[in-house]
Amino acid sequence: MDFIKLIEVRSELGAGTRGASMGVDALKTACLDKGSDYFIRFDIAEVETENDALFEPTPYDHAKHVDSVYKVERRTCEAVRDAIEDGYFPLILAGDHSTAAGSIAGIKLAYPNKRLGVIWIDAHADMHSPYTSPSGNIHGMPLAIATGEDNKESRKNDPHPDTVKWWNKLKHIGGNGQNILPQDIVFISVRDIEEEEEFLIHKYVILNFPTSEVNSKGVEIIAEEVLERLEHCDLIYISFDVDSLDPKISEGTGTPVENGLSVEQAKQLNSLLISNDKVCAWEMVEVNPTLDWENAMAEEAFDILEYVTDSLSESREVSTRQKLDIQHPRNPSELEGYFRTIAEEIVEEEE
Repeated sequence: MDFIKLIEVRSELGAGTRGASMGVDALKTACLDKGSDYFIRFDIAEVETENDALFEPTPYDHAKHVDSVYKVERRTCEAVRDAIEDGYFPLILAGDHSTAAGSIAGIKLAYPNKRLGVIWIDAHADMHSPYTSPSGNIHGMPLAIATGEDNKESRKNDPHPDTVKWWNKLKHIGGNGQNILPQDIVFISVRDIEEEEEFLIHKYVILNFPTSEVNSKGVEIIAEEVLERLEHCDLIYISFDVDSLDPKISEGTGTPVENGLSVEQAKQLNSLLISNDKVCAWEMVEVNPTLDWENAMAEEAFDILEYVTDSLSESREVSTRQKLDIQHPRNPSELEGYFRTIAEEIVEEEE
């Protein structure tokens, strides 16, 4: 199926450790080792990065390299929007997790009147702002950017006015400063939560399914409950950070945390979730081969990536055929977005 577009963002500006920019190429190495043709099956867009900024000191202590992050986020936003408007399902492979704010902004640009839910599969809540961040690393801030949340009630820092200026620009990429509502976020396996983030989780009653609950209920029930929670949303975006996996699998990611998901749980969970027609984009982030041994994390992550992509292709072909079957006569042009792309392929094959 030609409806998927890979968007590669080799940025690591938001991370606290170096090496996440090599994650995409580590996945490609894993692909070659497996003998797969994955990376020649799909159209690919590469987002220009600003990683050279890391060689220079940053004046923005509470939001490091925020000026350069802004440029990458804007480009990511435009790449995701363009993919959607061209009839593709964007599948984003990125370095550090700050990129997710740009991905969300791009979806919102493409669908300004749609309510977007977010499934965040991660060890961390990533809801800090320059006013609360203990590190200033922006990979811990993408959901604060997307929700426009400063969380000044939990203020610990006094960011410089120049930092605030860039922070406000970040929040307005793709919209008016709030691309998603905090209550439209669902966490899975988030287990390293800081006090300031806990405040927001309680304030907005954000649901978190810890790994223990995934273990006890099973991935099928968790997937059902997650989708039920976001039933009111028009669209859903899934962000999968490989640090959601248990570090016993591999420590090839910047911030590993104990008691994570197994590879099989990650495969099945992402597969079940992405099979829902409301899911309009999926992202994988934070593979860091410099922290790894023999590319172990990328090998596991690629298996997840390929499995989830196959589930996406199969589920969308089935649902598109169902949409066509209720039409009399069949007319692919009546379908929207990538469903039209799939329908045109189906009709062409059958003629």
